[in-house]
Amino acid sequence: MSSETITTAIFLITAVIAAAVLANAIFPIIYTVSDTAGSTAHAADQRIRTDIKIINTFASGGSADIWIKNIGSTRISANEIAAADIFIGAPGNFERVSYDTDWTYTILDGGTDYWTTGKTVHIEITSAIIPTGTGDTVYFQIVLPGGSVRSTEFTVGG
Repeated sequence: MSSETITTAIFLITAVIAAAVLANAIFPIIYTVSDTAGSTAHAADQRIRTDIKIINTFASGGSADIWIKNIGSTRISANEIAAADIFIGAPGNFERVSYDTDWTYTILDGGTDYWTTGKTVHIEITSAIIPTGTGDTVYFQIVLPGGSVRSTEFTVGG
C-alpha cells in the first residue's frame, strides 16, 4: 500500500513540475503576442483619429503658402509636423522638400508644441521647383508620420 502512495506522490509531483514548465514556456509567448496586438491596435487607432484638411493654397514667385486644418480628434505634436514629408512642384515633376531648409510652419491660434483639433497650420514653402508662371498648376502633398496623406493641385497667382 505504501508503494502505491509513493508512486502516486511521484506522479503528482511530476505533473506539477510539468505544468510549471509548460506555464513558463507559454506565458512569455502570450505576453509578446498581446503586446504586439496592443501596439498595433494603438497605431491603427491613432491613424483613424488623425485627419487633416487642406483649406487654402497660394503660390507666387517660387514660393507657396498652404493652410491645413486639423479636423481629427487627436492632437499632432510639433515633432510630427516637422517630420512630415512634403512634396511640391508641377504635376508629374515634383520633389520632396526638406523641413527648415525649404519649408517652415506656424501653428495658428495656439501653442507651438501641439497642433490641436480645430487649429490651422500655415506652411510656407520656397523651392525652385515651384512653377512661377501665372496660371501654372502646382501639385502639393503632405504625408504625416502616422500615414495620413492629403494632396491638392492649385494654380499660381499673379
